[in-house]
Amino acid sequence: MVDTVSKEKRSWIMSRIKGKNTKPEILVRRLLHRMGYRFRLNSPNMLGHPDIILKKYKTIIFVNGCFWHGHENCRKASIPKSNSNFWINKIKKNRTRDQKNQKALKKSGWNVFVIWECEIAKTDILRKKIKRKLIIRG
Repeated sequence: MVDTVSKEKRSWIMSRIKGKNTKPEILVRRLLHRMGYRFRLNSPNMLGHPDIILKKYKTIIFVNGCFWHGHENCRKASIPKSNSNFWINKIKKNRTRDQKNQKALKKSGWNVFVIWECEIAKTDILRKKIKRKLIIRG
């Protein structure tokens, strides 16, 4: 199958995607704040540059885009038809890096968990997941 937009247009689209303060991150932060949790954002000094840090709970939250981080069995994680080898390799490297960083953070005593982009719409389930993860450490 062929991509529905030109190579130049695809490049332009991909160049507009932000790395932090994304809509999913903002929605998770709003939810955490409403739940009464206080946190720090995007620490450049920490391994993996976590999106949210809850020091009191020694917990790090990564808010991952399903496409960029290769969320398995997710419809939002489909590989583009054009230049698919590039995207397969890129996402594979992202997943490997993520796993390595999370393992190192856990080894240094942090509770690490990932909230996927596709989970954010299900606010009640997400709220329960957050409470469950933070009660374990709290």
